Amino acid sequence: MQFAHPTYLYLLLVLVPLIAWYIIRLSKTQATFKLASTGAFKGMKKSFRVYMRHLPFLLRLLAIAAITIVIARPQAVNSWEETETQGIDIVLALDVSGSMLAQDLQPNRIEAAKKVAAEFITDRKNDKIGLVIFAGESFTQCPLTTDHKVLLNLLKDVNFGLIEDGTAIGLGLANSVNRVKDSESKSKVVILLTDGTNNRGQIAPLTAADLARSYGIRVYTIGVGTKGMAPTPVQTPFGMRIQNMPVDIDEKTLTEIASITGGQYFRAVDTEGLRTVYREIDQMEKYLISVQNVTRKQELFLPFALLALGLVLIELILRRTWLRNIP
Repeated sequence: MQFAHPTYLYLLLVLVPLIAWYIIRLSKTQATFKLASTGAFKGMKKSFRVYMRHLPFLLRLLAIAAITIVIARPQAVNSWEETETQGIDIVLALDVSGSMLAQDLQPNRIEAAKKVAAEFITDRKNDKIGLVIFAGESFTQCPLTTDHKVLLNLLKDVNFGLIEDGTAIGLGLANSVNRVKDSESKSKVVILLTDGTNNRGQIAPLTAADLARSYGIRVYTIGVGTKGMAPTPVQTPFGMRIQNMPVDIDEKTLTEIASITGGQYFRAVDTEGLRTVYREIDQMEKYLISVQNVTRKQELFLPFALLALGLVLIELILRRTWLRNIP
């Protein structure tokens, strides 16, 4: 049994001053009767009513205690229903190369991708999610975890410059596969987001895709960036300047990666489009989630409420009949 509002149980401390008040009041209101001699009363035994004169006060204390318990709302929570579930393990592979600083998505591609990915993580409460970042190299920013608060904090720290520049799509995908391949979950997913073409790393993207397929891992690929030219920060002899640079996404390879692994390729040309992509992936994978357990709570306050009512009624009856005090 537990209480919905356990702090109300502190009201039981009120019983202490009530008891003290009753004892003090009783000592000051003892009845007196002046007699020349009390010899005539020697040998007389106290009646049963004398011993029971404190019963109404005791009943009142018990009634107050019962009412306090009612306010705290006792509940039975030992009834559980467990259902088998198969959660999804997801690794987000995020490109953090220099081209991801392009401003066709606001404020830039990296920040837009991080914001939408955070929304996706927040909505996937039942899944283990990890984070891999890649540019010219790749490393794991966060292993698979159900502690999404830690994951979101690590996601905030992601930015350009953490690793050598370049676009190693194959290496990023292979690292993601390595993170999820040993998972006990039967449903394993990699969501790979990039804005370029593989130009670094010792692992070809399609080789990594074959590796993912061998472990039963679905890969959803996302090409992010507008079509044509995009304003991009470029280092020049006169400092950092914003220049329109061509958007070069290897959509063919990304489509093949998705096809090989049973996933799907998406193109996002703006932030809202990227949000729509993640929403579609969320819907496609949601059918695998089931409820792990359901708690049934049963309210138990009614017996205590009836007890409090009964105690109050008994006290009133006793005070006005058998235990009535006559001044």
